[in-house]
Amino acid sequence: MFAPAYLDYNATTPLEPAVLAAMLPYLEQQFGNASSRHEYGRAARKAIDEARQQVAYAVGAHPTEVIFTSGGSEANNLFIKGAAATMKPGLIAVSAIEHPCVREPAKVLKRQGWQMHEIAVDEAGRIAADDYAALLAQQPQLLSIMLANNETGVLQDVAALAAHAKQQSPRAWFHSDAVQALGKVPVDFRALGVHGLTVSAHKIGGPKGAAALVVDKRVEIAPLISGGGHERGLRSGTENVAAIVGFGAACEIALQRLDTEPLRLRALRDELEQGLVAQGARIFGSAVQESRQASGGAAIPRLPNTVYFSIPGIDGETLVGKLDRVGFAVASGAACSSAHPEPSHVLMAMGVDGDVARGAVRISLGAANTQQQIKDFLVALREMVGQLKGLSSLVT
Repeated sequence: MFAPAYLDYNATTPLEPAVLAAMLPYLEQQFGNASSRHEYGRAARKAIDEARQQVAYAVGAHPTEVIFTSGGSEANNLFIKGAAATMKPGLIAVSAIEHPCVREPAKVLKRQGWQMHEIAVDEAGRIAADDYAALLAQQPQLLSIMLANNETGVLQDVAALAAHAKQQSPRAWFHSDAVQALGKVPVDFRALGVHGLTVSAHKIGGPKGAAALVVDKRVEIAPLISGGGHERGLRSGTENVAAIVGFGAACEIALQRLDTEPLRLRALRDELEQGLVAQGARIFGSAVQESRQASGGAAIPRLPNTVYFSIPGIDGETLVGKLDRVGFAVASGAACSSAHPEPSHVLMAMGVDGDVARGAVRISLGAANTQQQIKDFLVALREMVGQLKGLSSLVT
């Protein structure tokens, strides 16, 4: 039996001790409503204002551009549905590899009379240049392209895509889901040149229940939730002060580690991938195996912590279950989609065969992971694959 190892940081992260310490006063003594005008309320409002500054600083935005929400899904819906509510139905475009909380609201708009285009990607999961150019010629009104894919870890050149959109479709609002990118790579709202950006606390050692939509003030958005006019009137509801404070603290910690932690995680990822390839695995979106077809041999930029792989003839769900029983927590895809048995829509968009896609397993590393855990995992994986292939040969 191996020591338990959590290898699913893209799903969620453990709460940082310093984040919990920052939150505790607002779960105990400082319980005021931030809308109240007495001392308790003023203390809550001050805490939210400080957290807003911390989040804004982490993404190169102004504090007044940060709208707190309950999660990344709400923030994505707020931009897409909220912006669409101020326009006449037109064309919305999202990449074919977006998280469901971007694809589904786009589909809602389609049912309401909008045209919807899913932007194609290449074999490595990068936006297909020809399809994107053809899309911009159609003058879309809304665009949403994620900065980092939650399954493959592949990074999009959002700054270049947004600049191209500004030239060809100057009236389009461009949004990017940066939930998986924050804390792993630099994220700069201004440098990206987007009109909306989504970030979330629980992916960076913060609490669940706090996220933000960073939105350019030029963008008109209708609220999803109306009421007391909180968050500039864009997200009514009594603020979750403790979670927001935790989000701010987590952003500060993530920034402090940005120069060192990604390098450490990349070294672990590379060692893991070398071991996987030695066992016959295919690494999705990897520069090692995909770049020659997709970009003439250039390395494919990816998150430093994410490995998405498949071993021929091995079912991903089965492998995930067996690994869990010996103490390794991994995923068969996106955590929000794991209840659905269909192959990953991300891999299907990349042109991966359905049988291969069904074998997909995602490992995402984080602060507590060590080189020894990687070595132990590779030993356990070899044993599990051997068992499964043995059972398969008996059946056939």
